[in-house]
Amino acid sequence: MKQIPNRFKLTLVATYRARQLAQGHAAKLDTKDKPTVTALREIAAGQTGLEMLKKVPT
Repeated sequence: MKQIPNRFKLTLVATYRARQLAQGHAAKLDTKDKPTVTALREIAAGQTGLEMLKKVPT
């Protein structure tokens, strides 16, 4: 993907966002897909990016 060229970071961002969506956070796109697909669509649309990794608790 052009938004996040590193596939490992892309996986981390998508996983974290999908978990958020599964826990009830509002989606940034209007879609009826499962959380994983919605997360990837948000990344592709530029709605979500590497800033998600800064929010991950350590």
